[in-house]
Amino acid sequence: MADRYLHVTGTAPGRFLTRRLGLPQPAHLRRWSLETPSLDGSLLHLTAGPSAIGDELRALLGRTGPKVTDRAERPAGIVVDATAVTTAAGLGDVHAALHPVMRSLAPGGRVVVLGTRPSPDDHHQAAAQQGLEGFVRSLGKEAGKGSTVQLLRITAGAEGVAAAESTLRFLLSPKSAYVSGQVIELTAATPGPVPDWAAPLTGRTALVTGAARGIGAAVVSVLARDGATVICLDVPQVRDELKRTADRFGATALPLDITAPDAADRIAAVAPDGLDVLVHNAGITRDRRLANMPAERWASVIEVNLDSVLRTTDALLKAGTLNRGGRIVATASIAGIAGNNGQTNYATSKAGIIGLVRSLAPRAAADHGVTVNAVAPGFIETRMTAAVPFLIREAGRRMNSLSQGGLPVDVAEATAWFAQPASSAVNGQVLRVCGQSLLGA
Repeated sequence: MADRYLHVTGTAPGRFLTRRLGLPQPAHLRRWSLETPSLDGSLLHLTAGPSAIGDELRALLGRTGPKVTDRAERPAGIVVDATAVTTAAGLGDVHAALHPVMRSLAPGGRVVVLGTRPSPDDHHQAAAQQGLEGFVRSLGKEAGKGSTVQLLRITAGAEGVAAAESTLRFLLSPKSAYVSGQVIELTAATPGPVPDWAAPLTGRTALVTGAARGIGAAVVSVLARDGATVICLDVPQVRDELKRTADRFGATALPLDITAPDAADRIAAVAPDGLDVLVHNAGITRDRRLANMPAERWASVIEVNLDSVLRTTDALLKAGTLNRGGRIVATASIAGIAGNNGQTNYATSKAGIIGLVRSLAPRAAADHGVTVNAVAPGFIETRMTAAVPFLIREAGRRMNSLSQGGLPVDVAEATAWFAQPASSAVNGQVLRVCGQSLLGA
């Protein structure tokens, strides 16, 4: 459904009226396209205090697309290296770096603060580095004009910088338009080779559940764009729509109920050479307040959204269907983080996905060479949200730092970043694709 308010505020009378009334003024978000594959402008590289990774970081930033500079009148992006901040006083260097330049950030700009994981052995360093989280989440709410702000925690040394390339390419591009106020922690895992960054999934086979429409279809589109061979899975009841989606992107349709006892065996049968990417996107809602919710409504949501994910993932890992270097990406939700009235079943299932990711990620990496991550969408413009009552829908759209709903492609871009061979250092992460929703953390 079209966001008419967003359209109106893009006109001169609309801007005047909303400014006079103190209403939200959402900016048009510049998303990836063939015409706009990268940020339009220079990338400002700043340092908060001394840095041991300055040369390596600058060389990496030079590969992301925009021209890297130490001074720019209207930067499209700003990267602040705060990895050396270890004291409360050192946080002043972060202020000193960004204070003079935030007003000059171009509309739709990107700010990435680089930090490190808070140390369990040094409470001064831990306080300073944790302080960066509050800083970034607040700055994301201040930036305005469609700009985004993130905190990226890397491990020390040149290896940590190298492991961050796929993530910085994502965050410093139009692909991350609806991601803001997020904290991403990387390991030092060696990234896989990427012969062509324009098609980083070339030669990889991906399976997407819930692929017939909405977010699932968008994921299929972006994975195929990035070079993957895609298998589209959805329930037999939407067979025709599933086939149309698959045909549109040169994919294979697999009509299958993911809750079927033999689902994993049937998936393995259509992927004889194994899977490199498994996207658990299938999900349902059966909303009702707990006092009015019959057991079958509870059970059906838990079965589709959580239990089938656990069961299928276990079986595919055990059978070796997921190749080494593979990626598992599950769909959580901000409902699983913040809760939602009338959705105790749905929120439970999505919080369960977050628990799955955090527990399985280190073991899957160690035992199978597979990473496990999740996207947590906020208000995304789909058929489901179009059916929400008007006032609730408008509140959902405006209650985030970007003052608008996201699009299915925003979730798909994040999924594709998780899926890349070069994202091996991205593991156990739950990325909110919500425009920095005011709900939850």
